[in-house]
Amino acid sequence: MKDQAQSLRLKILEAQSRNAKTIAVVSGKGGVGKTNFAVNFSLALQKEGKKVLLFDLDIGMGNIHIILGRQPEKTIADFINDPFSNIEDIIYYDEEGASYISGGNGLQNIMEWDEEDVERLLTALSELTHSYDYIVFDMGAGAAQHTMEILMAVEDIFVVTTPEPTAVTDAYSMMKFIYLKDSGKQFYLICNRAETEQEGTDTLNRLKQAMSKFLNTEVHLFGVLPEDAAVRKAVTRQVPLLNSYPQSSIVLSLNRLLRQYLAGITTFTPAGKKGFVSNLKRLLFRRNV
Repeated sequence: MKDQAQSLRLKILEAQSRNAKTIAVVSGKGGVGKTNFAVNFSLALQKEGKKVLLFDLDIGMGNIHIILGRQPEKTIADFINDPFSNIEDIIYYDEEGASYISGGNGLQNIMEWDEEDVERLLTALSELTHSYDYIVFDMGAGAAQHTMEILMAVEDIFVVTTPEPTAVTDAYSMMKFIYLKDSGKQFYLICNRAETEQEGTDTLNRLKQAMSKFLNTEVHLFGVLPEDAAVRKAVTRQVPLLNSYPQSSIVLSLNRLLRQYLAGITTFTPAGKKGFVSNLKRLLFRRNV
């Protein structure tokens, strides 16, 4: 009966016309502020009236719970290991307004899952895409094989870098890796921890020029986030930056960046265009071909 009820609920949701916009937040290397950006961008979307789910896919290294100030009791592994569980059972609702799923170590062996486990995950993700306006995946730094299918299935990719030469080089390498797998991906570049607006803009332009020259593709210059002591203070307090220091320079810049994003996109996947779950299903089942 439970399976029938779940199937009926999914069919009702699929009858609706919308699918959540899916976003992957990536970086070429660690330490550039990727997770802080993912958390606070998600909260900023929520403050605009959007329903947002944040999915921690920095497997084994996830620290979204530190920024939010509370350790989740369950991860995606609990959902996969219990065939009678629902995806709602592992969604953590924070008092700050965050909806959050911990990846834990649950996706490390995704390529070894049997077909039934994959179908359960796909069904659950399909339910979520009909329940939320946005799903934001905080990916691990660099390219991790166990989450590559999810990365390649999302619609938009936010690439976070800093002005450091190593961070810029690694950001380019990450984009090149993704582009060579799917040249249709939309990249949005964010320069974090910039000492000046000009330094951040120059950093983004270098990446833009490299992508144009060597890969003949255009990217979106999303925005610059300044170096700000409020970030360290918020992490120390384990309270999201957006809520603890709403008038800080970095939050004001983040809000401008968010408005730019919302002004330039449609929230939901257009009818007739393959969405996240369809793309993910194709990628996961292609392994058996």
